[in-house]
Amino acid sequence: MLDLRPVIYVIGLLVAVLGVTMLIPVVVDLLDSNPDWQVFLQSAMVTMLIGGSMALSTANGVGKGLTIQQTFLLTTGVWVALPIFGALPFALGELDARPVDAFFEAMSGLTTTGSTVLSGLDDLPKGLLFWRGLLQWFGGIGIIVVAMVFLPELRVGGMQIFRSEGFDTFGKILPRATEISSRISVIYFTLTALCALVYFSLGMGFFDAITHAMTTIATGGYANYDASFGAFGAGAEYAAVVFMLLAALPFVRYVQILQGTARPLLHDPQVRAFFMTLVVIVLIMALWRWLAAGQFSEEALRKTLFNLTSILTGTGYASQDYMLWGGFPVVMFFFVGLIGGCAGSTACSIKIFRYQLLLSSIKAQIQSIHSPHGIFTPRYGGRRVDEEVLSSVMGFFVFFVATLGVTAVALGLTGLDFTTSISGAAAALANIGPGLGDQIGPAGNFSGLSDTAKWILIAAMLIGRLELLAVFVLFTVTFWRG
Repeated sequence: MLDLRPVIYVIGLLVAVLGVTMLIPVVVDLLDSNPDWQVFLQSAMVTMLIGGSMALSTANGVGKGLTIQQTFLLTTGVWVALPIFGALPFALGELDARPVDAFFEAMSGLTTTGSTVLSGLDDLPKGLLFWRGLLQWFGGIGIIVVAMVFLPELRVGGMQIFRSEGFDTFGKILPRATEISSRISVIYFTLTALCALVYFSLGMGFFDAITHAMTTIATGGYANYDASFGAFGAGAEYAAVVFMLLAALPFVRYVQILQGTARPLLHDPQVRAFFMTLVVIVLIMALWRWLAAGQFSEEALRKTLFNLTSILTGTGYASQDYMLWGGFPVVMFFFVGLIGGCAGSTACSIKIFRYQLLLSSIKAQIQSIHSPHGIFTPRYGGRRVDEEVLSSVMGFFVFFVATLGVTAVALGLTGLDFTTSISGAAAALANIGPGLGDQIGPAGNFSGLSDTAKWILIAAMLIGRLELLAVFVLFTVTFWRG
């Protein structure tokens, strides 16, 4: 029989920790003389009480490594439980948000999607703005640990190719997760602090620098203003590009740099492919805008670089309404969002390495057609790729496209137009943030959607953040039979 005690224990601990962090916005609101601090204090007490009770009541069930079943349940359960409690300040505070809107905002935050149902951000209490940033910051480091510890062991979407780099964890997931997260946490915090310092030196206010640093390194994209990054100057945009790119690289490479070698980072095939992809799409878009405008300008190049980097990494900031750039840029932005950053980073979407494996497999197939008697095997980084990895990657692509189609159709059934449906599905499933069109594009938000549409998008955010298969497996009979 499946023992749920270890799963509930870990979830309870994390819920309790989330409750403790709610005390930070309490201090922020107190310093800002905002009465909303009482809401955060109440939310913190409730969250810590329930989380602590869950952990204490199941502590006797912890003592050995997690099984595969327990690991799948834990991976999904955490990303369901935390948004429930993370939504409390939105529902109980000054916003008085409806449950679906509060849960949408919390899920979007913790999955680092960045889609929002809130407007009038410029006038929201600082504690609430800081809480949004904290949710994304926690979600960012959380997904790094999941991508390095859990997903390779669960053999989800080809992630097992990184098992040797994410440490050997099977049967030792809890202690190994602690070891890995402690190393990553130092790097994650350092990058955040450095980003905040740079933002502050470029003219951002102290509060804005910290909150935007958290959402930049998490590649989440929550901003403190309705204008997003359009509220800041050119220097901040260039700085954001640098830190979004740093956050989209594999964090295990930073660990190796601290250990004295930068060679793995410089020779990582997905890192090189990631930067090559960015350079190519920026050059294409910049050239198109240059020809369309008839003149070159630094501002056009900067806006192109910033917004494409934001969408490619899944951050979701916007410094300009790129829906006004023309038909070709809009199509480009849609497909760029489906690329993503590197595995083991805070970036989202399909990820560069999967496209590399797909192209390597296609190349091998073409070669075998040309030379039927030859033996051609797909390779990644000079190494032969196992059939199991390729099968997992192909399965991921099939599931992604199928899920994208089903989600878009479901959104269409709620009355949304084609552009809003397909881009909304992609934005949620790939955890990009903004969609396309007047309603959910870079100049809009998701508040005008029906409750049904919001619940569909909430599910898509969760499924996309956990690489699809980690969630879908829970709906199979064989999983529950063990």
